[in-house]
Amino acid sequence: MSPRKVIIDTDPGQDDAVALLLALASPEDIDVLGITCVAGNVPLALTSKNALMICELAGKVDVPVYAGCDRPLGRELVTAEHVHGETGLNGPVLPDPEMALQSDHAVDFIIETLRREKPGTVTLCALGPLTNLAKALKKAPDIADRVQEIVLMGGAYFEVGNITPTAEFNIYVDPQAADIVFKSDIHIVVMSLDVTHKALVTSARNDAFRSLGTRVGTAVAEMTDFFERFDKEKYASEGAPLHDPCVTAYLIDPELFSGRHVNVEIETQSELTMGMTVVDWWDVTDRPSNALFMGDIDADGFFALLTDRLARL
Repeated sequence: MSPRKVIIDTDPGQDDAVALLLALASPEDIDVLGITCVAGNVPLALTSKNALMICELAGKVDVPVYAGCDRPLGRELVTAEHVHGETGLNGPVLPDPEMALQSDHAVDFIIETLRREKPGTVTLCALGPLTNLAKALKKAPDIADRVQEIVLMGGAYFEVGNITPTAEFNIYVDPQAADIVFKSDIHIVVMSLDVTHKALVTSARNDAFRSLGTRVGTAVAEMTDFFERFDKEKYASEGAPLHDPCVTAYLIDPELFSGRHVNVEIETQSELTMGMTVVDWWDVTDRPSNALFMGDIDADGFFALLTDRLARL
C-alpha cells in the first residue's frame, strides 16, 4: 500500500517533537505533505521554530512548515512552560534552524491541500489545540467531505483532566475549536489520556533511545529526561506519558490500540468544567457516535516501534 498522506498540526512540545520524528522516519507509511503550527504548549513563534528545528534534526529539510493561529478562537491563550520549559523543547541543545517558514498561513495550506488532493486521501493529525483545523473548517466548509479522517491527541474519560480537574490540555486551550471539529461529521480517532498515560517512558525505554548513539536518539532521551520530572512528581508514575507519538504510531500500526466508537461532546460553557470531553463510554444516551475513542495501548509494542523507527534517523 502507498503511504498515507498527512498534514501534521502541532505545537512542539517535546512529545510533539517525538511524534514528528516518528512520522519523518516512516516514509513507507506516512507521506508528510506539510507541518502546520499552532499556539499551545508555547506561543506560536516558538512552536513554529521548534518544528523547523525538528525537521533539521531529522534531516528532512524539504518538508514545508507553516505558521498558523497564534491564539484560540474565543479565549486567552494558555501555555504549558511549566511542563515543557520556556522554549517548549528544553532538554537538548539544538541549533537555531536554517530552514524558513513558508509564507502561506497554515489554515490556507490546509484548505488548499485538501482541495488539491483526491477526496478521502488526506489525514489530519492534530497534536495540539484544534484552532487551525476549526478555522479551516469555518473558512471552507467544503473541505470536511474531503478529509480521510482526523487522528488527534486530546481529551480523556477515565483519566479526567491534566490541566484542570476535568479537562485535558489540548482541548482546554481551545474548547470552541474542539467543539467545531467534533461536530464536523469527519471520522475522528482520539488518542486520549486514557491511552497516553499507559505509554510511559520508563528508565529502560529512555535508555534504549540514548543507546541508539545518534543525534536523534540522544536528543529524544534528553527531551524525555526534561519533561518527565513534572509528570513523575505529579502522578507518582515510573515514567512520563509520551502523548503525541501515539497519533503517528496509530497511522503505522493501528493494531497497537483499542477503543470504542462513542459520542464525544465538548464543554464550552462552564468555567468549572471548560474543555471537558464528555464521553458516552457506556452508551447511556441516544447521541450518535462521532469518534473512535481509544482506551488502551500495547505499550511494549509502541516503544519497540518508536525505537526502531528513530534508529533510522
